[in-house]
Amino acid sequence: MRIGMIGLGKMGGNMVTRLLQGGHEVVGYDLFAANVQAAADRGALPAHTLEDLIGQLPEPRAIWVMVPSGKATEDTVMALAAKMSKGDTIIDGGNSNYKDSQRRSVTLEGMGLHFVDVGTSGGIWGLKEGYAMMIGGDAGAVKALSPIFETLAPTPDTGWGRMGPSGSGHYVKMVHNGIEYGMMQAYAEGFEMLHAKKDFALDLGNIAELWRHGSVVRSWLLDLTADAMKGDAEFNDLSDYVADSGEGRWTVLDSLELGVPAPVITLSVQMRLRSQQEVSYAGKMLSAMRRAFGGHAVKKLDEVAKTTTVQEVQPHTAPENALSTDAPAIPASEEARQLGETGKDRVKGE
Repeated sequence: MRIGMIGLGKMGGNMVTRLLQGGHEVVGYDLFAANVQAAADRGALPAHTLEDLIGQLPEPRAIWVMVPSGKATEDTVMALAAKMSKGDTIIDGGNSNYKDSQRRSVTLEGMGLHFVDVGTSGGIWGLKEGYAMMIGGDAGAVKALSPIFETLAPTPDTGWGRMGPSGSGHYVKMVHNGIEYGMMQAYAEGFEMLHAKKDFALDLGNIAELWRHGSVVRSWLLDLTADAMKGDAEFNDLSDYVADSGEGRWTVLDSLELGVPAPVITLSVQMRLRSQQEVSYAGKMLSAMRRAFGGHAVKKLDEVAKTTTVQEVQPHTAPENALSTDAPAIPASEEARQLGETGKDRVKGE
């Protein structure tokens, strides 16, 4: 099957490679020419404009969009829709807000186009391990794309499926990421307790490795954590800043709309927000109040911590590279995109 792919970064680029390895033809387009060339070097057909991409695909066309959620996805989907033909399909494989996906589906349906939303999980390890895909959209459109999903998934009959109508794929992926936030926070809190128990001189790396085998808390997240701790279990060169890309926030908001308690996920999101503050205004106010009513000693701020943001893992490179922070620093203009912090807001469509 021949398919188009827009967005050839660390996720899209590796998905192109997996599709090529599975015998598909892929036409690749990206705003960065180097990413297009990297995909072409692996056998993809390069495209240098949207028109070029569309022109290289047979009707009915299928184009997978793998760009940051929010404005980037909105602009790309609508630009494509204006150029494509009735019966073509646009696939959004990014982390879009499910309400945006519902709206886009209605808009594209009115243009005679199919819209399929695919919540995609697997990260930089997907090339090797396969991707989990939670799919929303018309059943016929999803079935027509099944050869693509079967190749990208861990096996042809596992790790992918149609969740329901348009928006449902991204909704299930949103909740998936909310659960991920809670799991990560629980591991981090538990290991911080172990780290603080100095009188036992605990070997945290050894504990992580032990828990990987037979323990009820074993998981792939723990596997990756154990690997990361082999180099430096103290994480001496890391800041405690933890980015959030939007899905955790959206999960909390939806839990409120549904009236469903989600305290663990909610607190895990709040902890990420706190980590993103260099200094907490609330904390400073608490300190001021405590001194005001009790005359207590307080700590003054002499210097705000200085941090550097290092480059994300590059497309087509070994995922094991993520276990090291030995990478070039990036300019401030690139931080939000590479940290995954763009596209948190829903797009205000008509």
